[in-house]
Amino acid sequence: MAVKTDIEIAREAKKKPIQEIGSKLGIPTEHLLPYGHDKAKVGQSFIESIADRPRGKLILVTAINPTPAGEGKTTTTVGLGDGLNRIGKKAVICIREASLGPNFGMKGGAAGGGMAQVVPMEEMNLHFTGDFHAITSAHNLLSAMIDNHIYWGNELDIDARRIVWRRVMDMNDRALRDIVVNLGGVANGFPRQTGFDITVASEVMAILCLSNDLEDLQKRLGDIVVAYRRDKTPVYCRDIKADGAMTVLLKDAMQPNLVQTLENNPAFVHGGPFANIAHGCNSVIATNTALRLGEYVVTEAGFGADLGAEKFFDIKCRKAGLSPSAAVIVATCRAMKMNGGVAKADLGAENVDAIKKGCPNLGRHIANVKSFGVPVVVAINHFFSDTDAEIQAVKDYVAQQGAEAILCKHWAKGSEGIEDLARKVVALAESGTANFAPIYPDEMPLFQKVETIAKRIYHADAVIADKSIRDQLKAWEAAGYGHLPICMAKTQYSFTTDPNVRGAPTGHTVPVREVRLSAGAGFIVVICGEIMTMPGLPRVPSAEVIRLNDAGQIEGLF
Repeated sequence: MAVKTDIEIAREAKKKPIQEIGSKLGIPTEHLLPYGHDKAKVGQSFIESIADRPRGKLILVTAINPTPAGEGKTTTTVGLGDGLNRIGKKAVICIREASLGPNFGMKGGAAGGGMAQVVPMEEMNLHFTGDFHAITSAHNLLSAMIDNHIYWGNELDIDARRIVWRRVMDMNDRALRDIVVNLGGVANGFPRQTGFDITVASEVMAILCLSNDLEDLQKRLGDIVVAYRRDKTPVYCRDIKADGAMTVLLKDAMQPNLVQTLENNPAFVHGGPFANIAHGCNSVIATNTALRLGEYVVTEAGFGADLGAEKFFDIKCRKAGLSPSAAVIVATCRAMKMNGGVAKADLGAENVDAIKKGCPNLGRHIANVKSFGVPVVVAINHFFSDTDAEIQAVKDYVAQQGAEAILCKHWAKGSEGIEDLARKVVALAESGTANFAPIYPDEMPLFQKVETIAKRIYHADAVIADKSIRDQLKAWEAAGYGHLPICMAKTQYSFTTDPNVRGAPTGHTVPVREVRLSAGAGFIVVICGEIMTMPGLPRVPSAEVIRLNDAGQIEGLF
C-alpha cells in the first residue's frame, strides 16, 4: 500500500472551527480575529488580560545537526504536544512560521509531517496570515526612508558609505546579495553599494519575535542603528522617523496566530527567524501567551542544538525571563548512520557499527544542553527501515551519556506513538531538577562571549578574527552595547564552520568574517565562515514541481 504524503494527510484532516480550538484554551470568541475558518490571531487586549497568570512548564524540542536523512524536529514537537494532551495534560504547541524561500528552494515546509502535523498546512507554508509580508514591508519602508532622507538634503549628515541597513525579501535570490542602487542620474539619488538579506534574517523579524507588546516593539524599532555619520556616531531608526509607521505596518503581525494539529490540539505559529543566520525561535509573545493558557508548552528551536538551542537559552530565555523545565533532543537512526559515514543511498541497510560511530554527534548535543542546567531526554524519531539492533545501539549509547532515549512512532501513529516520551517529559519537568542558566553572563566582554560559545558548544580550540572585528566589538562595548548576547551565524550542518565535517570534531577553529549590531533586537550577530544571509536556490529547486492540480489543489509543496 502506498504511503500517503504529508499534504494528502493534511487534506484529510477533520479540522474544527478555530473558535472551538480557542475555547479549549479559554480564549473568548470576541478575542479571536479569524482568517477564514481554521486560523485566527489572538487579540492584544486578551493577551494583556492574562499577563499576571502563572506560567506553565516550558519544554524545548531541539535536535542533532541536520543531515539529508532528515530528523523530524517539528514533527516531534507537534507529536509531543498531541501526546501530552493524550495523557491528560493541557498542552500547547509553539512553532515558527515557514519562509517562502526554503519552501521553494530545498528545505520544504515547516508544519510537521505524517500524523503529527499542524494544519492548514498549505496556507502555513505560503502566505498564512501575512506576517512575513508585513515584516518585509516594514523593513523596506525604513530602507526607502533612509535613501529618501539623503536625497532631500541629508540633514542627519549620514555617510552614504556607512549605511548598514540593507533591504530584504522572503525568497532565496543570490543575485540580490550585493547590488548597486540609485543608478540613473540625479533624479534617482546617490549611487551606493548595498544588498538584500532574506526576510527571516531581518532585524525587524528578530524584534517582532522578542518584543513583549506594541510599545516595546516601537521602542526596539527606534533603537535600530541604520547608518553612521562622518564622525562615526550612529544614526537610529527614530532619527529617520520611521519607527511609528513601521509599528503601524506590524500591528496585526504582532498578534500570535492560533491553528490546530491533526488531533485538534491548539498550536501557536508565530514569527520565523532562521536559526543559522538569526536566533531561530518563535515569538516571545506567543510563547508567553501559551505558557499562561496551558500546563505545558512544547516549543522548538531551529536546526541543531548547537545553534537553535544555544540561542533559545542564551538569547530568548535570557531576554524573556523564561526557564525551561526539560529538553528533548531529536535523532534518527538514519542520521546516526550518516554521521558514521554511510552514504544516503545506503541508509536502508542495517549498519550498527555506523550507528555507534555516528552517535558522538548526539552525545555532544546531550552534554551541551545539560550544561545549561536543563534535564534531557532523546527522542528517536522512528523510520520504517530502522532495525531493533540499530534502535538498541542508540538507546545504549544515550544511557552511557546519563540520559534516556525513547522510540517515538508519532509520524505513523500520531499521539498514540509518542505516549512514552510524553510521560518521560512530564516526569523530568516535574522532578524539579532543572536549574537553568545561560552559559555566559551579560557583563562578559563581547569577544569572550564568542569564544565561550565556540569553545563550550562547538568544542573549537580558538576563534580567529581580524583586528578590525575585535576593535569593532570594543567600540560597541564603549558605546554601551557590551551587555548584549551573541547571535552566531554559522552553518547548521556541523559543529565547525565547514558544512562537510560531521560527527563531534575537536581541534578546529571558528573564523569570524563579519559582525553586525542588532541594537533593536538586542544582540550582536557574528557571521562565521561562508554563511550567507541571502541563500540561493539549489540546482533543482522545489518550485519546479509545485503546481495546482486539476482539482485546484496544491501539489509538490511536500
